[in-house]
Amino acid sequence: MDALTADLLARLADRHGLAEAAVVVRPLDGRGGHASFRDDASIYPASMIKVPLVAVALAEVADGRFSLAYRVEVGAANMTVNDAPSPLEPGYRATLEELCRLAVSRSDNVATNVLFDLIGRERATEVARTRFGLAGTAFYRKLSGADPLIDDPQWDGVHLNAHPAADAGRLFAAIASERIPHAPLLRDALEDQYWNDKLSEGLNEGDRFAHKTGDTSAVSHDGGLLTTAEGRTYVVVVYTGLESNERNNQRFAPFMRDLRRYL
Repeated sequence: MDALTADLLARLADRHGLAEAAVVVRPLDGRGGHASFRDDASIYPASMIKVPLVAVALAEVADGRFSLAYRVEVGAANMTVNDAPSPLEPGYRATLEELCRLAVSRSDNVATNVLFDLIGRERATEVARTRFGLAGTAFYRKLSGADPLIDDPQWDGVHLNAHPAADAGRLFAAIASERIPHAPLLRDALEDQYWNDKLSEGLNEGDRFAHKTGDTSAVSHDGGLLTTAEGRTYVVVVYTGLESNERNNQRFAPFMRDLRRYL
């Protein structure tokens, strides 16, 4: 069997039509090497940006700026479309914990936009980079579920959110080792993932995948923590330049099934 290498990942991505792919696969038990392919490529992260944003929010809780029970009123300006209906409505006072869980497990755009306001995009970028070592990660623009895009007066009109596959891999590894404050809460939200139509469809029986997806009309991503039926844990991250639709999202499962032969 071939070793897990960048060349192997590139071949698997090409075999299954994962165009413009960026891939990270990292065992977390010290057995076997870390392989990646184009992991620093500049690819829009879409909703993958929600994981570092929530990690920053939890760090702010650990530092005493907020508490998990801190309540934030949902404003009408943060309302936007979600792929699944949001339970958040204008005037509702959500707890910070509720916002964090919804942003990750349901990929809730409204919860994410409230977190943008609460933490501040410059502050979130600083914490992600200095505390978590996510040098390529930055928060610039609130999220929209459809056109027209949400009105975001604080956006500079130029820069887009950034969170390359390499940073996603680092963050998932930090969550697994509980180097992120309140890591069990974040991992629980990843395990409670509502969207499971990509890599999750290619798991072996007994595998578990705590993960997050990202979707737009220009990209389709999936990544998280794979715990195999044999008890090994890996970071697996796959970014692509594919439009997120049923046909393209179905390409992820056979990629995962192939990848599992090497794990």
